[in-house]
Amino acid sequence: MLYRIGRALFRFIFTVFFRMRAIGMENVPTQGAVVLCGNHTSFLDPPFLGSPLRRKVHFMAKAELFDIPVLGSIISKVGAFPVKRGGVSRESIRLAVQLLRDGNMLGVFPEGSRSNAGGMGKKGAASLALKSGAAVVPVAIVGTYSLFRRMTIVYGKPLDMSAYEGGSSEDLEQATEAIMKEIRRLHTVTSKA
Repeated sequence: MLYRIGRALFRFIFTVFFRMRAIGMENVPTQGAVVLCGNHTSFLDPPFLGSPLRRKVHFMAKAELFDIPVLGSIISKVGAFPVKRGGVSRESIRLAVQLLRDGNMLGVFPEGSRSNAGGMGKKGAASLALKSGAAVVPVAIVGTYSLFRRMTIVYGKPLDMSAYEGGSSEDLEQATEAIMKEIRRLHTVTSKA
């Protein structure tokens, strides 16, 4: 219930104040495990990534956020779970894989942090998808969250990850690069449109 209220509120805010345009929502599977992999430029990216969709999106969030009295309680109730700074704990990975195996949707930013925007992707998203058998949907967030300026989100077609199922370090690197390449392509095409 809280998630639906929050999603409606953010959808309203993004539509009115950032002229949100969502493209390709039909590319997001309506059921089953899905990893949404997006670029990361702002703390607003998680709600922006999830607000156009009907399905609930779970996110990993910095463990410190859960220590903030009101915020920690709210983000827990809307499906976020903690990850420690400096690396993902085994417990966080297990929880993420279990969420996916249970048929849920997980939002991940392969760049890792906003400070790495446009940089190399980290292997966690590819690893989670391959371990769980989840569909991987690349997502491009285009814009700067400037008031009354257009923000666009593009959900790409699910990627075929079958070539990387060996799970070796090289497979994960190639899978990660394939994900990042498609996110960059979607971003570039949308920026020029």
